[in-house]
Amino acid sequence: MEKQGVYLGPRLRRLRRDLGLTQADMAADLEISPSYIALMEGNQRPVTAEILLRLAKAYKVDFSNFATDASTDIVHRLQTVVRDPILVDLGIGSVEVADLVHSFPSLAEAFLRLHNAYRDVQVALADMRENAAGGPDSTTNDPVADVRNFLAARRNCFPTLDATCEKLASRIDAAGGLINYIKQQHGLRVRRMSPEIMGNSLRRLDWHRREIILDDTLDVASQNFQLAQQIAYLEFDSEIQATIQEGKFDSENAQRLAHRAIAAYCAAAIIMPYAAFAKAVENKRYDIEAISRHFSTSFEQTAHRMTTLQKPGHERVPFFFLRIDAAGNVSKRLNSGSFPFARHGGGCPLWTVHQVFTTPRKIVTQWLELPDGQRFFSIARTVTSGRRGYGVPTVERAVALVCEAQYADRLIYAQNHPQANAPTEIGISCRLCQRTTCTSRSEPPLGRQILPDNYRRTEAPFGFTDS
Repeated sequence: MEKQGVYLGPRLRRLRRDLGLTQADMAADLEISPSYIALMEGNQRPVTAEILLRLAKAYKVDFSNFATDASTDIVHRLQTVVRDPILVDLGIGSVEVADLVHSFPSLAEAFLRLHNAYRDVQVALADMRENAAGGPDSTTNDPVADVRNFLAARRNCFPTLDATCEKLASRIDAAGGLINYIKQQHGLRVRRMSPEIMGNSLRRLDWHRREIILDDTLDVASQNFQLAQQIAYLEFDSEIQATIQEGKFDSENAQRLAHRAIAAYCAAAIIMPYAAFAKAVENKRYDIEAISRHFSTSFEQTAHRMTTLQKPGHERVPFFFLRIDAAGNVSKRLNSGSFPFARHGGGCPLWTVHQVFTTPRKIVTQWLELPDGQRFFSIARTVTSGRRGYGVPTVERAVALVCEAQYADRLIYAQNHPQANAPTEIGISCRLCQRTTCTSRSEPPLGRQILPDNYRRTEAPFGFTDS
């Protein structure tokens, strides 16, 4: 026969969490099983007088206060929540609220937690808007964000430009290469000069002397890209302008950034024509280094071009592309896939794109799993930009390509991958990640209260829910 007692599930759960304990921790302190703790918290077993005495002895709790029904407080909080403007039109009455609290206490707590998270996000957005309104350029949006959104909305793919560039690439091949084409078509010669003469310029068009001057410390891939981009400026101005008009940018800075981005797109499409490139990536199973050798392009140029292969009827694997520096600053972000990346705040440190600086120029692959169960495959490596030469300062960055799990079997990197059944659990950012036991966490997630560590200090930086 069940011992007499009272049903205090929500109150017991709140006490345990306030103390920063897991069910296993409390069970050990009370000398009962964790399953019995779970049953009491779920109101499937009563809290007996003996359990109350053990609670009082273990945690110095005044069990007369503890035994007081705490559901009234939860009912009151929920009644306040349902009066929120986003819910008030549903007409949720006090009787329904009370029924939810008494019959489904865990759902009631989940509802409160979600509303707390929603409220915190609203506050954060309000702060962002207020900061933007008080800034020196409050009448315009962030030009970098505007251009990124413009590219993302089109999945970083412009089929009309690809078709135009593909035809031009054929003419360039017929002319014997970029340098011969520029001379034949535009009457410009290409010269390479030292950094001392070039100053801070990598490429300069000199109409007076009828020449394009390149910094002679650039590698071949960079020189070819600069020449292709200059051709795009010379021949595709109307096409580039028409594409930019689609963005309806509000600021001149955004228009100029978009102009440069589209010209760079054209340069890549000239050097790596769509049909030939799309065929190569499939034949070589997305081996970036092998494809780079085939087109005489850099690792970054090749990876970047892979994000553009979404021409209707000729789609390839949709990738998310990221380029960051050692401090985590994002200098390039392109998305033809669906990988959710933190637009504000830091990314997840468990993603190896943040760690490849310790293994320069080595490709590091990784299976990733988000809290909602979505899986992705990541390819990351460092890249170096800037001039080449002894003692010449360069810029070291990391780039990553990420695709959804359903496409990974098409990549050579995922073949027999040792981590296939044990992906790294990551979050979008600490503020949006609810993985409570993560030891790499830098701040608590939205909507969670930090618990004291008077009785237990967890391995994770913060304690706020069950382990």
